[in-house]
Amino acid sequence: MLKRLILVAGSPSSGDEPSGRGAQLLSSAEKAGLSAEFPGVEIGAPCPPGNTPHAAVDARAWRSSAIDLWALDTHLHALDARGAFDLRLLHLDALERGGAARTAYEVLTRCQRFVRRRNVASATAAFARVLARHRDLYNLDKPLLRADYDHAIDVWQWMLRLDPGARVSAQAAALFHDIERLVSEADFRIEHHARDYQAFKDEHARRGAAMACATLAGLGLPPEVIDRVGDLVASHERPGDDAELALLNDADALSFFSLNSAGFLDYYGPEHTRAKVAYTLRRLRPAARALLPRIRCRPEIEGMIAGERESKRAGAPAPAETQA
Repeated sequence: MLKRLILVAGSPSSGDEPSGRGAQLLSSAEKAGLSAEFPGVEIGAPCPPGNTPHAAVDARAWRSSAIDLWALDTHLHALDARGAFDLRLLHLDALERGGAARTAYEVLTRCQRFVRRRNVASATAAFARVLARHRDLYNLDKPLLRADYDHAIDVWQWMLRLDPGARVSAQAAALFHDIERLVSEADFRIEHHARDYQAFKDEHARRGAAMACATLAGLGLPPEVIDRVGDLVASHERPGDDAELALLNDADALSFFSLNSAGFLDYYGPEHTRAKVAYTLRRLRPAARALLPRIRCRPEIEGMIAGERESKRAGAPAPAETQA
């Protein structure tokens, strides 16, 4: 679990003392904002003595999109499996004014699944059983299942950032919204072969709802909560007026951009990714869409987002692949 964010002006080998320089890299307001956004993470913590478990991120590579995200994720998974760890941001003194806070926000967003925040509704023994059951479903040695598990946890964390008071039904729906992929896409993806993308997604949601309800039975959740989870999962691929459904859509879409979009592009290529970006943008409410500039995406994804916005302003139709 991620416990501390340590800020380093240069690098550990450059003679910088993180505990002395880190606090100066963020203003009090910036530090307070990050602490509010990522509760449970000590922001600007002093560097502990010795070689404590940690991951290091070069801020210069992060800002230039030169960082190897797969290697970073692999390291984070290994650290998390062993317990608590720190995250060190290096070379922050090389950034422009405000760059340290922006980079910290983006990196913590990428790593938020290792924070695993909860609220009053999910800080219960029943929800602990839900989390344990959810984890048991995934063989994390399979790359696609690892990606799906990470995405589920990330959607859950996005949901709590967007609505700290989210009910247990919404949080469970965040965890189980893509459970159907355990059956249909555990070893290879098929969505790009669908003739009707929206129909494919609707069927994925319908089957997932039944699987989610069956999986949650016997874990101590009230029947009405399980039914509500099923309703949310069944409808999660279509925006609607239901506030919790809209919250799930926002969290799911933001997780795609902040966590999954780079890997999606590598796996599917630009054509299907462009259609996916358009589809996902349409699921976002304006307030959630306004967060996109604060999310670090690959330049290719940022270009697709900008292109979709320009097409919308020009009144162009959505890509045929993703039209309902």
